[in-house]
Order: sequence, then structure tokens, then C-alpha cells
Amino acid sequence: MQLSGHSLHFGLPQRGDGVVVWGNSPTAHRGQGVAARRNLPLVRVEDAFVRSIHPGRLGETPLGLMIDPIGVHYDATRPSQLEQILARDPLDDSVLLARAAAGITRLRALDISKYNHHNAQPPKAGYVLVVDQTRGDAALMGADVVNFRAMLAAAMDAYPNARILIKTHPETALGLRLGHFGPQDAGGNVTLLTDAVSPWAAVEGAIAVYTISSQLGFEAILAGHRPYVFGHPFYAGWGLSKDMTPPPRRNRRLTRTQLFAAAMILAPRWYDPFRDRLCSFEEAIDILEARLIPHRADTTGHIAIGMRLWKRRHLQIVFGRTKPLIFMRDPAVAMARARTVGRGLITWAGKEPRDLPPDLACLRIEDGFIRSRGLGAKLVPPMSLVADDLGIYYDPTRPSRLEKLIATPIDAAARNRAEVMLTAIRSAHVSKYNLSAANVPLPNHPNRVLVPGQVEDDASIRLAAGKVDTNLALLRAARAAHPDGFIVYKPHPDVEAGLRSGAIPAEQLLELADLVATQADPIHLIAQCDRVFTMTSTLGFEALLRGKPVTCTGAPFYAGWGLTTDLGVTPQRRNIYPRPDIIQLCYATLIAYPRYIDPVTGAPCPPEIVLHRLIKGHAVKTRTALRILSKIQGQFASLAHWWR
Repeated sequence: MQLSGHSLHFGLPQRGDGVVVWGNSPTAHRGQGVAARRNLPLVRVEDAFVRSIHPGRLGETPLGLMIDPIGVHYDATRPSQLEQILARDPLDDSVLLARAAAGITRLRALDISKYNHHNAQPPKAGYVLVVDQTRGDAALMGADVVNFRAMLAAAMDAYPNARILIKTHPETALGLRLGHFGPQDAGGNVTLLTDAVSPWAAVEGAIAVYTISSQLGFEAILAGHRPYVFGHPFYAGWGLSKDMTPPPRRNRRLTRTQLFAAAMILAPRWYDPFRDRLCSFEEAIDILEARLIPHRADTTGHIAIGMRLWKRRHLQIVFGRTKPLIFMRDPAVAMARARTVGRGLITWAGKEPRDLPPDLACLRIEDGFIRSRGLGAKLVPPMSLVADDLGIYYDPTRPSRLEKLIATPIDAAARNRAEVMLTAIRSAHVSKYNLSAANVPLPNHPNRVLVPGQVEDDASIRLAAGKVDTNLALLRAARAAHPDGFIVYKPHPDVEAGLRSGAIPAEQLLELADLVATQADPIHLIAQCDRVFTMTSTLGFEALLRGKPVTCTGAPFYAGWGLTTDLGVTPQRRNIYPRPDIIQLCYATLIAYPRYIDPVTGAPCPPEIVLHRLIKGHAVKTRTALRILSKIQGQFASLAHWWR
């Protein structure tokens, strides 16, 4: 409200003030009376049409509000701001309509409605859908059980031989409020649908939709129906519904795209809680999507195998929000427990049990590609993690979820989002670790070649490097390919810190590299170099994002798509047409594949928020106690390995 220009205060209003009430709620008459007696403006507030995962009665705050100084959108006895937009605005701007069309497509693809806790299987298609609502809801404008029974009778008369499903309201199904239908209304070809079925699936499987004023009627229009409407909701009267009693004042004919543009883009005020600002409809959906990913993927819970102590708290935040993770050490016991309690497994990539049954779900997790401000080897928690149900991105010997995403074409809205993010990454010099490092100037040379070192015992080297699998071999291959080039060798940060293997003896470095860029900013090096020569390093991906030519001796996730010069063997399954471009690669790798966690609030967030935090200097802090415990745990593990 404040960001929309309203300064809220309790108490009686003074001259120049207005009065705010919640819609036509049972207590709204008090504010209405005060405003009328004092001749002051009245503002009505209601939830926007995409609200949250759970209903507000369970304590979840809304993504957006309808702030209306004229009326309220569901009360057709008088005008409202939304009605005036629908009646008077041109609604013909090509950019607006493109946004609306993309918005409809995205909500359907993400299965997003007003409330989003649905998880039940939809019924077999071919039914008539009759939509119930909660008793006393202000949006019913006085409609009661008699009206709902009349609507059901009309549906039965019009479709005497069809199955009729009565869809209960989500709050009724949760036991929060009463509806108008009950078991007494079922029988014959009439069934109560109380399961938490997706609203989109419910309307898409229907041959007809009947409603008084439910938002499900709006979604039915967006799905291609002309619902039978027995009340006067905001979407009635525009030629998109079969209105039993056409609302007054509405004689304009609109398209469903224009209806969506007004109701979802122009009328609401959407809120970004991470940056405490108003935001666009698209940004609000980004935020909800980030919340829905863990809510849906983790709904049955996971059993985590072999996770080190310092990682557990953070993993609980990322994967245990719906149901807390159960941590176990013994894989065999964990697999048996998973079957008993109906959970899947979650394990660090490469650590899954060798005898993992194919029918037991397993998420393989790894750091994301915009990870943190600091190294994982120094126990800095990641701001992003990937969870792969097929394989893992660095293992080309089998398909991965990232491969599937890269191969999937994206629409204009996704492309625009990736382009905006890519521009921000380039301008802010964001990378995987975002370490503070020196900007090492390079001499002028017609062919400056950046060769990034890697951790030699890393899984990506073992699985994807091929014949060139050491940093020394990589340098030799780079020198052979560019005998007159200026070779810049950048050691891996973990190797520089003495935490992992991969160091090259100094005398061999001097023979092959013209410059060893220790403690150097890799993004600054990429900007100065003409090309990158790598085994499987993510610096090759960073270079692609910045428009640099990249040669790969191995098969990293970004090779084999036609974007790199590939000297190694890449999977034939990546040889697809049309070929993905860098924007499609960026979208799959940085937006669609990882989960992101806001380092300030600990909440799931879109990648744009993590990018914003990194630019502003926010970072996840490592707890000292866990750091000490983890080091002790690592020392004991090393001792046990030596003893065996």
C-alpha cells in the first residue's frame, strides 16, 4: 500500500485523508460509514488473481493486491477500476497484448492459479464442471444455496447424460470454510470433487463449466471455454461467457488476451518482497515459480545420504521446506527407509549408491553456476543448487535434466528474461564464485589464449575430460594448438588455496605459459583474452556468455551444441536441430535448472534476486562452529580411509 502511494495509519481520518477497507468484507461497512459521514474517499483492497501457494487463512501473504478507489471488481452494482479498464482502455497495444499472451501460456505451463497447493490427479476428461464457492463470500453478492442448486439443476438439464463434477472450493476442502454443496448433492451422474486438483486441469478436462462468480470461470475463459455464468463476476459481460443475467454497463466485446491484460497486468499492484518494491506481473510470477519448485518437488520429502555436517543446515533450507530432510549414513538402510516411508533419495552427485534401483527416485545435487561469494572448499554455502532426477550436468555418459532443458526451445518471454539476465551478468561481472581478485593487465598480442586450470580429481574431469585430463596436458594441448599465441594460465581457486589437487610444477609452467595469472579475476581475464581453451571448466561457459570463442578438449555441458570448437567426443544426442543459441543455453543453465536461495531471507527466490544480492554485496556467512566440526569430520574420514 505504501509503495502504491498510501500512507496507512490507525484512528479516525482527518481532513485530506481517505479510508481503506478490505473489499466488501463483513467489517467493511464500518469504514464505509466513516468515509460517508466525513465525506472522504474510500479505497477498497482485495487479493490479486494470483495470490500464493496456500489460502490466506493459513497465514500466507499475497503476491499482489487490487487497490481500487472506485469500487471492488466483483461488485457489478457499481463501477470498479478493473471494469473501467476493461470498458475504456484501448487494450490494443501490441507489447501489452504480447505480454498477456505470454502470461496465459506461462500460467498454464506452470499450472499457476490463485492458490497453488494442488497436487491431486485430475479426473478423466469429458465431464461438466460445476464450481462451488464458500458460503458468505462477498464475491457472491448475496447468492446462496438456492442459487447454487439452481445452477446445478441447469447443468443437469443441459447435459442429462454427462458426468457432472462439483468442484469444491480449496478452503472448503481444507476445512476452513463451508461450501454450498455436500455429500447430499452427489449421486447418479453427480460427483463431488474434493481433491486438490489443478484448476487448469479441471477446466481443460471439462466439456462445459458452470459458475456463479468463481475465478475458475476466468481460467475457463483463458483455457478456451465460454463458461455459463450465473452471477456478475468481473469477466462476465464482455462476450467471453454465457451470461444468464448480463451485467449492467458492459457492452464491449473483448478477447481473452485483452481480459487477461487488464486483470493481471494493468489493474493489480504486484510486490517484490526481496527488494521491497512494486514489480511487474512477470516478476511476481518469477517469485511464485521459485516458491512452487520446492513445494512441488519436495512434497513427499527426501532421505539424504552421506551429507557432511556443514552442508546439512543449508540443505534443510533448500530441500526440507515442505517436509524436513531425514539424514542417514548407510545407503542400504536409507534405501530401505525410503521405500517404507514413501520418500525419494537425495545425494550429492556422484555419491549415489551403486546398487540404486531404477524405480527409486533419486535427486543428485550439485552447486549451481552462480554459486556464492567465496569457495565451497572454504565452506561457504551456495546461493544456488541444482537437483537432477536423470543424471548430473557434468556427466556426459548419460542424459541429464540440464541436457533436456538446453534442447528445449524457449518462447519469446523466456528469451527476453534470459537476455536481461545475461546483460546484467555481463555488466556486473558476476561469475560462479565472485571472488575478490586482482585485475591482471595483459600485454597487447593478436592471440591471447586463456587456459583455466581445474581440480584434477574433480568428477567432471573423471567423467568428461577424455584423453586430456590433467592441467599439464591441457597446457601442452593449448600450446600445440596455438604455438605463437600468448598463453595465460589461470589456476583453479581451490588449487591456488592449497585445498585440492591440480598444481603444476613451476618449471613446466614457465615452459608452456607466457603468464600465470595467480589470484586474478577470471572475468577480467576473459574480457582481455581472445579465446578460451579448456577441458571442462565452467570458465568456458562464462566465456561463452561473454561472446568469446571457446575450444573444449573434453565434453562439458555446454559443448556439442554447436557453440564451441570441440576437440573431444561429445554425446551424439546433443546434435539436434534447430541448434540452441547462447540465449537458450543461458536460460536453461541459469534460470530453469538451478534452485536459488536468497542469502538475506533464506527463502527460495528467482535467479535475479541472487544476482541483485551479489551486486549489492550480500553473501551467505559460514557459521564458525560448523566450519570447525566439518574440518574435524574430514580429518576423521581421511584417517579412516588410511586405516582401511
